[in-house]
Amino acid sequence: MSESVEKTMRDRVCVVTGATRGIGYSAALELARRGAHVIAIGRTLGALEELDDAIISVGAQATLVQFDLKDMAAIDRLGAAIYERWGKLDGLVANAGLLGAITPLGHLEPDVWDDVMAVNVTANWRLIRSLDPLLRQSDAGRAVFMSSGAAHKCKPFWGVYSVSKAALDAMVRTYAGELVSTDVKANLFSPGPVRTKMRAQAAPGEDPETIPHPDDVAPLLVDLVEPACEESGRIYDFVERRFLDFNAPS
Repeated sequence: MSESVEKTMRDRVCVVTGATRGIGYSAALELARRGAHVIAIGRTLGALEELDDAIISVGAQATLVQFDLKDMAAIDRLGAAIYERWGKLDGLVANAGLLGAITPLGHLEPDVWDDVMAVNVTANWRLIRSLDPLLRQSDAGRAVFMSSGAAHKCKPFWGVYSVSKAALDAMVRTYAGELVSTDVKANLFSPGPVRTKMRAQAAPGEDPETIPHPDDVAPLLVDLVEPACEESGRIYDFVERRFLDFNAPS
């Protein structure tokens, strides 16, 4: 996969969730550099406007959509709005996610469990449900979802996050299998440790300068949304710089 910034995504329309910070922000900006029109989804209007300024500065345009992914009806409205304006969708970067609490499973508060499952699993299913018909209208629809090594490492105290990512992996692999007779491809991307707010929450004693910046990750993530990407049902590991065998833990 290339780290090119050529206009390989010109005239293509791509959704990015969790676009206001971290990997989502960098991915949205990378898509814009490659010529895509970015539909940026985030909870905070001010942060969306900052992203919009950055996208304009690289000569591209964005559509800002402010809502919380736990608002499932808003996800349905998103699909309807994209259909009305463009009639298709070329790419989805489903980046948004929650860590929850690092705590014994027996101590986890039910509302924390519900929130993590809503954002990491159910919202991504609702995105598939809402956007799949639009991806099928593209000549090369591509969807990528944010995985994690936590899905199979199952470290103590990381239960809710691990379970949510394992469920996501299973869902995306299932979805990819349902796409085999279409022009749509769906993959997972495992970034490993990256300098984000979530990583700081998970590893508060870690020196952020020792791990990659989101800008380092974004080009390889966005490559999975390129029309040239022919892989499907795979997980790309950023640390290993390769697609993984699902039967062999990394």
